[in-house]
Amino acid sequence: MNPFTIQVLPETKLVGFKVNMSLHQNKTVEVWKQFMPRFGEIKHTKLHRLFSVQIFPSDFSFTHFDYTKNFEKWATTEVGEFESIPTEMLSLLIPSGLYAVFKYKGDSTGGEKLFRFIFEECLPQSNFEIDNRPHFEILANKYKREDSESEEEIWIPVKPKTKI
Repeated sequence: MNPFTIQVLPETKLVGFKVNMSLHQNKTVEVWKQFMPRFGEIKHTKLHRLFSVQIFPSDFSFTHFDYTKNFEKWATTEVGEFESIPTEMLSLLIPSGLYAVFKYKGDSTGGEKLFRFIFEECLPQSNFEIDNRPHFEILANKYKREDSESEEEIWIPVKPKTKI
């Protein structure tokens, strides 16, 4: 049984905050502390889903992690349009594309093990390879932060492997 499904994400509009960070200097908590108190200011939200987005540089290695390499981390929500973006917030447009979607249940302590499995075992053994588009997690109504019963979806951009 495949541990992921392949889904096509339509073009998706997000609004929120971003920070530059590395895995070594993780600023995830800080960007969410900036975003959540102002969530109610965002107009035209779609569903009540939060998107935790990572935009990696094109030379980022997912098999030999450089914990000091910087990337963008976003705390966002989906919107129907980009009108009336609150002051200091930014817009992010994720283009349509294929994604490998993994369901995760548990607190954040299992995250590193899961991502190692995805990048070092699962995707290399599949018919897909990582594409250079945003990665994200969808935190919906079953997401409970550091609770062992928390659930989220991990979306990894993929494309079919090229045949040699």
